[in-house]
Amino acid sequence: MSTRRSNLAELAEHQQRTTTVTFIPDPEPDELFCPIVSVDDHVLEPPDTFVGRMPARFEALAPRVETDDEGVPWWIFEDKRMPILFANGAAGRVLEEWKGASRCSYEEFRRSVSEPITRLADMDVAGIWASLCFGSTLWGFAGSRFARMRDGELGLASLHAYNDWMIEEWCATDRDRFIPCQLPWLGDPLIAADEIRRNAARGFRAVSFSENPEGLGFASIYDTSWDPFFAACAETETIVNLHVGSSGRTPNPSADSPPEAIAALFPLSGMETVVDWIYAKVPIRHPELQVVLSEAGVSWVPMIIERLRRAYRHLPASETWARDDPDPIELLHRNFHFASLEDPSGFRMLDIIGEDRVMVETDFPHMDSTWPGCQAMIRGELSHLPREVIAKVCFENACRLYRHPLPPDELIARATMGAG
Repeated sequence: MSTRRSNLAELAEHQQRTTTVTFIPDPEPDELFCPIVSVDDHVLEPPDTFVGRMPARFEALAPRVETDDEGVPWWIFEDKRMPILFANGAAGRVLEEWKGASRCSYEEFRRSVSEPITRLADMDVAGIWASLCFGSTLWGFAGSRFARMRDGELGLASLHAYNDWMIEEWCATDRDRFIPCQLPWLGDPLIAADEIRRNAARGFRAVSFSENPEGLGFASIYDTSWDPFFAACAETETIVNLHVGSSGRTPNPSADSPPEAIAALFPLSGMETVVDWIYAKVPIRHPELQVVLSEAGVSWVPMIIERLRRAYRHLPASETWARDDPDPIELLHRNFHFASLEDPSGFRMLDIIGEDRVMVETDFPHMDSTWPGCQAMIRGELSHLPREVIAKVCFENACRLYRHPLPPDELIARATMGAG
C-alpha cells in the first residue's frame, strides 16, 4: 500500500471526522535485532465478528455494524450506538492526521488493524514473531460492555461469541503467531470462573481483566467474591492481564489536561494497580496466580519496591498486614510481570526489577505503537545488555509465561542482538 488518499470527500465532516486519509508508505523490513513476542497489541473487530456465532434466539439482537446516511459505520449494542474511534487504528496513518481525528470507517485504517493475514505481514516487517491481541475500546479492555447489557443472557451469549471469534478466527489464522487472550464475564465471578476453565480447554492462555473492577461498577479486588475467578486462573495457568484503562479511567489530573498529559501518566495506573492488588492480598490467597501489568511500563518498578519496603518497616503498626504475611516485595517478584513499550531507564535497572519479569510490547495499532520501528526501538534500548538477557526480555519470558512456542531457531540465529 503506497501513500494514498481515500475518496471519502463525500463524507461530511461530522464529530471530528476528516475527509483526508493519508497512509504512510509501506515500510521496508528493518534489520532484525531480536525477534519480538509482543504481549500487548490490539485488534479492531471486523463487522462480521458475531455473525453465525450467536444462539438462534439472539441472532437479530447480536452486536452489529450499521451504516448511517453518511456512509459511516457504527457498532450497535441493544439500543446504544457506538462510533469506531480513530484511536483504535492510528498506526499507518501520517502523524499530521492524528490531530482531532475521531470517528472512522474501516477503510480509514490499515487493513491489518482488522485482518489477521495482513496483520502477520505487518508483524514480519517489524520482526514481531508472536502477538497477544487485546480487543478494541468498543468492549472495554475487560469486556465490561457485555456485562452491562440490560439482557444478561444476551450479554453472556455475546461474550461467548466474541471469545469464539478470537480463538476460532483471529488466533486460528496462525496458532504459532497469536497468543489467545479472552474477555471475562464480569457480571458473576462464579460464571467467570467456569468460563476460564472452559476456555483453557480450548487453548486460551490469558484473560484481560480489570485493574480495578470497582471503577466499572463491580466488586473491588478487596472483595473475596472474586476468589473463584482468581482460583480458576491459577488452576488453569491462565495469565491475568491488567491493561491500562481497563478500569474505565486513566490518570487525568485536571479537567483541562490534554491527551498528551494523560498518555504521559499511563504508568501511574500500573503503580496504583500493583500496590492495590498486593494489599488486597490477592497473591497471598492465590500464590500461583500470575499477573501482567500491560502498557504500564517498567521504569517505575524500582520506586514502588522502595515504597513497599518502607511500608513494610511499619508492620507493627499495620492493621492490614499480618506478621506472618509474606513481604510485599516477595509478592511483587513472585506474582507480577511488567510490559515495556519504551523504558530506557528501566532496562538499566533490571537487577532491581528482575530480568525474568520484564517483557516487551508494540501496542500495534494504537497511538503508542512503536510499529514499524519496533526493531529500532529495542536496539536503542537493549543493546547494552548481554545477548541472553535481550532474548529473555524480547521473547523468552513471554513464551515461558504464556506457554507459547519460541521463535524458530533460524530466526533467532539471524538476530544481531548483543553484537553492538
